[in-house]
Amino acid sequence: MNKKSFVYVTYIATTPEKLWAALTSSEFTKQYFFGREIISDWQVGSSFHLMNKDKTEHYGEVLVYEPYRLLAITWSVKDAEGDRMSNVTYELTPLNGTIKLTLRHEELLEQDIRKDEGKIEGFNNGWPVILSNLKSLLETGKTLPAF
Repeated sequence: MNKKSFVYVTYIATTPEKLWAALTSSEFTKQYFFGREIISDWQVGSSFHLMNKDKTEHYGEVLVYEPYRLLAITWSVKDAEGDRMSNVTYELTPLNGTIKLTLRHEELLEQDIRKDEGKIEGFNNGWPVILSNLKSLLETGKTLPAF
């Protein structure tokens, strides 16, 4: 099977500390990740869970934890055969009062990045909405209107 990658870059007018807290704190993720909480102690080798109403939607392991700079985790992907793992990396780069946030979602299969009209499905649709919501929250204090 041919492995695919999804990369998304955005620029956020915030500090590395605020962006890091937004990525690693369940109080923040509930606001921009559509009610989902991210749970972990953020030690390398520890587990993380992305929870929606007390149900784990995604889970994985912390691979790299370098505060305010780099966070890498494995990420479960559900398919017909069950769960398999992919990798998600958040890289923060300060640039003149803004932060360049680069998200890489790697080890994906073609069906993971499909484009379904009218639906927020596949990582090519979901991640941009989530990260746009994060950007809006950090810059304005409000998330985007629900759609």
